Amino acid sequence: MAVIELRDVRHDYGDRTVLELPSFTLAAGDRVAIVGHNGSGKSTLLRLLALLETPATGVVLVRGRPVTGSRARRAARRRITLVEQRPVLFRGTVRDNLAYGLRARGVRGLALDRAVVATAERIGVTTLLMRRRSELSDGEIQRVAVARALATEPELLLLDEPASSADRAAVTALHAALESARRDWQVGICLASHQLEDAYRWADDIRALADGRLSPVTPENLFRATLPAAASGNVRQVDVGGVTLAVMTDRTGPAILAVPPTDILVSTAPIASSARNALAGRVTRVARVRPDGGVHVTADVGVELTAVVTEDAVRELALAPGRTVVLSFKASAVRVF
Repeated sequence: MAVIELRDVRHDYGDRTVLELPSFTLAAGDRVAIVGHNGSGKSTLLRLLALLETPATGVVLVRGRPVTGSRARRAARRRITLVEQRPVLFRGTVRDNLAYGLRARGVRGLALDRAVVATAERIGVTTLLMRRRSELSDGEIQRVAVARALATEPELLLLDEPASSADRAAVTALHAALESARRDWQVGICLASHQLEDAYRWADDIRALADGRLSPVTPENLFRATLPAAASGNVRQVDVGGVTLAVMTDRTGPAILAVPPTDILVSTAPIASSARNALAGRVTRVARVRPDGGVHVTADVGVELTAVVTEDAVRELALAPGRTVVLSFKASAVRVF
């Protein structure tokens, strides 16, 4: 059963709808990343999941029960904890911060000491226990805030842009701490990030938001690029590793591109279509890894691209490593982050 579920949720700020989701669920042990531009609705979604805001319409369920009334909301918040993008530590030492939530729940004495030490060890902040806020780096503050949240053993931990102010070493340490918590405590973890590569590197489940709505994006076919100004219209010719892709966007400058495998058509010869991208190459891998029966077909077309086809298509096209293919997809299929 899901720890939390949003059903037919819409959220407004004034007369502007910022989030509209038919369904969104998180379960214990999940490792989910929400990706999207600034302003796409990521932080709003986290605040709804943390029960800090109430949607304009729709239902929020915790363990299958609708959350209605302040008492139910307070009880549900004990299961779910949010660490904001710029967490604020309380006065005192790191140890005081880790002990705060435990004391609020009535933990005292030796039990309190043991819980603080165990949490610090698992999250890798033991050497920081006697330090104060002014003695910590931004990355250390983020890890302490995560440790403080996990000390109370929530079922779900939500993190808003946890790597936004940390260097690479701090990000690596944070991700290791999160994985330890998920593995040892079966905590469901959901982080929001505009750092698409970090999200793909860490999470099992990627959920992309665009203008407050979910958008299908998968970990395959991910590229860093620089978007030039369009010569005309809003289709740009973008260089990706020596291959030119037609991309429909009004953005310019650095970006990350993702091509959903389900939007790529595989053929053995060029076909007449409206697709602006048609790339010839050879199959390098065929993998039957999808529970829905779809097959991943990867081809080298100058860069590696993966498409999803049916078993019937694999047989009919004789798809196997070495087979010459053409991968076609529309300019509008390319997601831009």
